[in-house]
Amino acid sequence: MPATAPSLADRAYAFLLDRLVMLDIKPGDPINEDWAGSTLGMGRTPIREALKRLETDRLVVAYPRRGTFATDVNISDLAHISEVRRTLEPTAAAAAATRATDADRARLSQLRDQLDSATPADNAELLRTDLELHRAIYQCVHNPFFEDTLIHYDNLATRIWCVFLPRLQGMAGHVDEHLPLLTAIVAGDAKTAAALTLDHVTGFEAAIRALI
Repeated sequence: MPATAPSLADRAYAFLLDRLVMLDIKPGDPINEDWAGSTLGMGRTPIREALKRLETDRLVVAYPRRGTFATDVNISDLAHISEVRRTLEPTAAAAAATRATDADRARLSQLRDQLDSATPADNAELLRTDLELHRAIYQCVHNPFFEDTLIHYDNLATRIWCVFLPRLQGMAGHVDEHLPLLTAIVAGDAKTAAALTLDHVTGFEAAIRALI
């Protein structure tokens, strides 16, 4: 069956999600519904539907008579987010190695080759690449409930990354850690994929704690 075209609310959600995760909409900033609607060429209804989803994602918070605002990034949440990711991410990588289709493996191989030949970019672009790679792996799990949960915590972790982005060193190396991980998943090596993912997630937490 052909893929269903995204609804207006889906488009609004994706538009706002990217800006909230990358802190283009800064913590505490109000969400301007008129600006979002004008930018996307749509009315307020799909914008408000998207904001309800984003509130469930803990990326925005709505206050009666005040409006909707981007949530704060609380560094104290790092330990909680990391605990969840250390449990879920290796399991997801192992599942991806086992369940990935031929088409999935071809896509991951293409992403690996692109990453291997890419010229190191600025930290923000590297972080977007990190997000893209994680989401590609999550899709290979072929469990929509698991995938949604993985994306949720990866988004929260990425917001913490963004707070420290100007001070982060070795971001290119962190992203390049995906090269052997993608190779393991493409090869169907679940054990190696899980171990590499655990190292990757643990390294994220260590890099942030070194700056706190």
